[in-house]
Amino acid sequence: MVTAPARDPHAPTALLSVEHVSKRFGGVVAVHDCSLRVQSGTITGLIGPNGAGKTTLFNMIAGVYRPDTGRIWYAGVRLDGLSPSQIARRHIARTFQIARVLKRLTVLENLLVVPQQQAGERLRSAWFQPRRVAAQERAHRTRAEDILQRVQLATLRHAYAEHLSGGQKKLLELARVMMSDATLILLDEPGAGVNPTLMRELVQHLRQLQATGRTFLLIEHNMALVQELCNPVIVMSQGCTLMEGTPQEVRDDPRVIEAYLGT
Repeated sequence: MVTAPARDPHAPTALLSVEHVSKRFGGVVAVHDCSLRVQSGTITGLIGPNGAGKTTLFNMIAGVYRPDTGRIWYAGVRLDGLSPSQIARRHIARTFQIARVLKRLTVLENLLVVPQQQAGERLRSAWFQPRRVAAQERAHRTRAEDILQRVQLATLRHAYAEHLSGGQKKLLELARVMMSDATLILLDEPGAGVNPTLMRELVQHLRQLQATGRTFLLIEHNMALVQELCNPVIVMSQGCTLMEGTPQEVRDDPRVIEAYLGT
């Protein structure tokens, strides 16, 4: 159990730094000696053929898996070895290829449970500081209502999340990220199952969040979305980083074409 995360005395300028990370499941090597960096304020794309190790890498950054070798640094603090909850408290959020929302809660309630360390969660505050608790709850509700308006889910605020379409669940998952104070957001195929209209809205929201200083690392197979949204783009193949460049450089690189299509 890690009680005090190590701090890199020579912290890199990158917000996120993955250094020679490997992960094996039995005889299968999912990630092998993978290194990459994500600069603050960017929307960095992470692409590669199925089985390249992208989601496994995400799971290691988010604390779901512990790397067998290598290190992961975030803002100069070492992440590998921390639990998912410890990593979340360091302002890192993550979405999933298949949206994971709280199905039995309403759309609005999905947002209201996001803020951490709410005063109403502590018995002492609930008993002896009811005004403070009420004021905080009003502030959270106002913020949640504003976010739902921005992602065009306000009319569904009282609907249960399980009744939303796949695209609407994606937007709700994004709204939950917006409700958090995350500075680094890991997006796993945000465009999967999203129709073109919702896709345009998704792009707009991501750009708005980027403008507020949020940083994104984004797994995506929709190359049109990657070209429109991401710079730089990192390519993974067979568990390791193949190359990094602009969308145009990646699209034209023979190594990338071979990784996707074979020789």
